Parts: sequence; C-alpha cells; structure tokens
Amino acid sequence: MSSQFRIEKDSMGEVHVPADALYQAQTQRAINNFPISGMPMPGQFIKALAYVKQAAARSNLELGHLEGDIAHAIIDSCQEIIDGNHIDQFPIDVFQTGSGTSSNMNANEVIASLASKKSKQNVSPNDHVNMGQSSNDVIPTAIQVSAALACHFHLFPALNHLISTIEQKAENVGHIVKTGRTHLMDAMPVTMGQELLGWKTQIEKALQGINYSLENVTALAQGGTAVGTGINADPEFAATFTNNISVSTEINFTSSDNFFYNLGSQDAIVALSGQLKTAAVAVMKISNDLRWMNSGPLAGLGEIELESLQPGSSIMPGKVNPVIPESAAMVAAQVIGNDTTITVAGQSGNFQLNVMLPVIALNLIQSIELLANAATQLADKAISSFTVREDNLQLALAKNPILVTALNPVIGYLKAAEIAKKAYKEKRAIIDVAEEETELSRNELENLLNPQQLTEGGIAQ
Repeated sequence: MSSQFRIEKDSMGEVHVPADALYQAQTQRAINNFPISGMPMPGQFIKALAYVKQAAARSNLELGHLEGDIAHAIIDSCQEIIDGNHIDQFPIDVFQTGSGTSSNMNANEVIASLASKKSKQNVSPNDHVNMGQSSNDVIPTAIQVSAALACHFHLFPALNHLISTIEQKAENVGHIVKTGRTHLMDAMPVTMGQELLGWKTQIEKALQGINYSLENVTALAQGGTAVGTGINADPEFAATFTNNISVSTEINFTSSDNFFYNLGSQDAIVALSGQLKTAAVAVMKISNDLRWMNSGPLAGLGEIELESLQPGSSIMPGKVNPVIPESAAMVAAQVIGNDTTITVAGQSGNFQLNVMLPVIALNLIQSIELLANAATQLADKAISSFTVREDNLQLALAKNPILVTALNPVIGYLKAAEIAKKAYKEKRAIIDVAEEETELSRNELENLLNPQQLTEGGIAQ
C-alpha cells in the first residue's frame, strides 16, 4: 500500500483513505460514490454542523452520558471548525445521500480524529460525537441553524444598510421633481424622494417577512433522532441542547413542539425561501429602475448618472455600463431559481424524512449570501453615489403632456385630452397650449400645473 494512504475500517469493511485526512472510512466511501458536481456543502452549513456537534457534546456532558475529557476534546475540536479551520476536510459533494448522512458522518469523523489527538483517547465518531443524535435530526437542525446564522449576521445587516442608504439618498435628492412613469410611458410627476422611499419600503417589508419566517426556523429538530420519536436520546437532551446552542450562537433557539414536522417536512425552510424570493423581487425591481433611470446618456432617459466603475465595452471606447444593478439583477434571478429548487425539494418529505436535504442547504445558504452581498454593493456602489441630472428631468417635465391631468376637474377630460395631443404634436409645453385653448389665466395655469404641487395629490382648485 502506498504511504500516501492508510486503511480505515467501518461496518462494510476496509477503505483506503488519504494518510493525512482527518476523515475516516464513511467519508471516503461518500467521496468515491458521489463524484457529481465538485461542489462541497457550503461553509456556513459546515460551521452550523460544528455548532450542533458542540452543543450535543456539552449537553451529553451535562446529562452525565459523556466522560469529561472526551466531551471537552469534542467541544474544543468543534470550536476549531467553527473558527474556520479544517474546511478542506469536508469534501463530500452536495449531491449525495438525500438525508445528508454522509455529511453528518464526515463531521463525526473529523471531530473524532481531532478529539482523539487532544484527549489521547479513542474517540468514536458514532458512540461519542454522534451520541443521542441521528443524521435525520442533525442535518435539518444544521440547515435551520445555518439559515439563522446567515440571516442574523450577514443578511439582516446588509438589508438594513441598504434601507438606510436609500433613506439617506432620499433626504439628499428627495425634493427633486421628475416625470412619473406607468407602462414605461410618461405619467404624473413624482419626487425622487417618493420614488426612493417606495424602494425603501419594499426592502423593509421583505426584511419583515424574512424575520417573521425565522420564528419557525429557530424551532429545532434536534432531539427527534431517527424518526421523530427521540429514540436513544435522553428525554432532557432536546431542551438542554437548545439552551447550549443558543448560548454559543447568540441566537434564541427553541426545541420544536413536533419533531415529526421537522424531520418529515421542510416547510419552515420553504417558507423562509419564499420570503428570500420576495426580497429578490424587490432587488430586481430596484435594479431595473436604476438601469432605466441611468439609460443613455444621450438616447435614454438620462435621469441619473451611476458611478463609473469600469469600461463597458471591448470595442466602444468611453462606454460605461450599469454593472452593479446588472449584477444585483442576476443575483435576484438566481435566488428566484433557488426558491424553485427548494420548493421541489421540500415536496420530497416521504413519511418520516425529507430526502433532499443537502440541495436545500446549498440553495438556501447561497440565496442568503448572494442577497446580502448584492444588497451591500447596490447600496455602496449604485444608490449612495449616483448623481441626478436635473437639467434632463426639468426638460422632460416641462413638455410632459400628462400634466394636463391636473386640469381635468376644471376643464374636463375631453378638453384636457385635446390640449395634451396638441402639445405633444407641436412639441410645446402644456402651459402654453392650455393658455391658448382655455380661458384660464397664466397665473391660474402656473398654479394648477405646478409640478411640485402635483406630487402632493388632491384636487386642483
């Protein structure tokens, strides 16, 4: 046998494992069986898995089932993984066994190897690290913990930053009046502030939805073990576990009131994914608005000018493209697609177990991380730094025939439509045509057609 390998044994026999690998036989079998995508489980998921194993060891120690030296060695080994070490020891492909058993055993084996070295004892992946647990409750719990961690410490700060950036921009440019648009056609005027605060509310509502959906996500599966009955787990294990993992993660987790729900379905995660999709739709809307407003600079709307970040063409010198909104829009498309995958996977709960857990974990964590990163870039490199082209806005506003809508209560819809058509045909300002076609004085028309006043609603007097 080559010195690059060692022999490991499990219940199925001997396996050749790389000599320096921390993992053991079951991990190697999974590596051999699933050369599918080359994509390992997400780092955030592995971190959550280590939190689960650490809290389980603490709980079994407190409940008197795990000897002190071994328990502390497991706890310390898990902390190394939580701190970002040994990530290369988790190579199993996402497209593996649907329960995620391979990833659970991967964690058990790596932690056991590390703990054996620390304790100078033979720490077992199954009997010690996996004590009182099953892949069937560990993997759903790790998905839930990873989602909560990613939302609380990555996504929520990013969305709140986007909200505050939009709000600050609205304070700076909110007074500027522009032509509103419906069906991409000229409509009644709005202020930049009204437009921007519409975006802000979209993100706020999306954030509220995500936060609300986390209430079910933070009710954990751990304690249900194999089928939801809690076989081989101390009756006090679930409550002790949630207390320990809440302390270590600084997130308030609770024990599920029905483990059969958590193991047999992924409904809480499907709901969370749906709220992430809502956030993605909001990001897509904002990104496309920015792209339209920035279009031009001569032949488009030219309402704003986004920050110039990189050359936009390999053949057209001087061209600059709205790269950040484009990037954010692609993120939104990916998150929407991920939600479809999670929806399909969520339907694969057969009796007491969902068997598409790894792909759920992949898509869920990717959606959260992509949204967080895109929101930050959208805030810092698009919204905070764009400038308003007021000259273009005022030019379009002065000739906007739809301003005549304000005259409806005074001269009637048909007469107003006649004036609008004439103004558009002759490319003249509405106020000039209205002065010719009605008995209203210039002063009256200036009052009725004041764009700022028209943004405030109400009925013209």
